[in-house]
Amino acid sequence: MVEIQNTLVSLDLFKVFFCCDLEKCHGMCCVEGDAGAPVTMEEVELLEDAYEMVRDDLSEEAQYQVDTEGVVYPDKDGELVTQIIHGKDCVFVKHEGDCALCAIDSAYRSGHLHWQKPISCALYPVRLSMVGGVVAVNVHKWDICQPARELGKKLQMPVYQFLKEPLIRRFGQAWWNECDLVANELKKAGYLD
Repeated sequence: MVEIQNTLVSLDLFKVFFCCDLEKCHGMCCVEGDAGAPVTMEEVELLEDAYEMVRDDLSEEAQYQVDTEGVVYPDKDGELVTQIIHGKDCVFVKHEGDCALCAIDSAYRSGHLHWQKPISCALYPVRLSMVGGVVAVNVHKWDICQPARELGKKLQMPVYQFLKEPLIRRFGQAWWNECDLVANELKKAGYLD
């Protein structure tokens, strides 16, 4: 771990290569797992507003789930997460062919929403946790993301570079600049070979 502006950052952020490969994974991160995506209290209202905009893009089951239970629920650890259906699929998934996409992110990219998606989704495979009152930045390794690791290796793209935009969104430009500086220093010192 290295410290960057009061965060503890796993060396995996610099060592693990990653670049989403939707042609191979088909967006399985949005439809696999045992809970929805972690969200902050501040994001709940944004999710509610986004739901009104993307509701028609969602399945009837997803609409029913949100209409009856709301956009979030507390998971087994008491953390707020997006609602799911079938015990795994995020309610905000829309399908295009054989690919699962985030309806919120799609609406953002087409200019219909001002908010992209929950930061936990934007940051994946990075997961944030608290360690002694300090934010820890770790890389989650999930089997379904093997194509992303393979493409990232082919492109020589470490996680921190792939996630530049969401890392800046979460921590700010100065944090990312320091992250890039640390990566260069680690490479010079031979830690990233």
